[in-house]
Amino acid sequence: MKYLICLLTIITIASSVACVDQAESIDSSTDQIDVQSASQLTINLDKAPKTYTNFSRVTGTPEELVIDFGLNTSVAGPSQPAIDIDQRIIMNYYTAKRLAAALEMSLKRHEQTFGEIETDIQKRVLQNQ
Repeated sequence: MKYLICLLTIITIASSVACVDQAESIDSSTDQIDVQSASQLTINLDKAPKTYTNFSRVTGTPEELVIDFGLNTSVAGPSQPAIDIDQRIIMNYYTAKRLAAALEMSLKRHEQTFGEIETDIQKRVLQNQ
C-alpha cells in the first residue's frame, strides 16, 4: 500500500517526488502523508481521483511525456471494444525519470518479496497449467 501511495504522490504533485519510505506517518482514513525531508511536506490526497487501470499508453513530445490510463475489459479475441482512457497525465521528462526510478524501486521490492512478475501472458498461462 505504501508503494502505491508513493506512486500517487508522484503523479499528484508531478513536479516534486516524496517517497513514502521517509514518511513519518500515513493516515489512511484521510489520505494524509507527512514526509520528513529537509522541510516537512504534507500531501493531501482527498481530492485525488482513485482509479484502477490495467492499460497504459505512453506518448510524448520533445518537451513532455503523456501517459494515458484506462480499463481494458476485453478478453483476447478478434473483435475488441475501444478502450476508454480515464486519466491522462502530462509531465516533463525530469519528473518522468523520477517516476521511473520510484516505480523501478517499488517493483524490485515487490519481486524480492513475492517473486518475479511475468508480463508475458503466454508464459503466465503456461505456468498456471
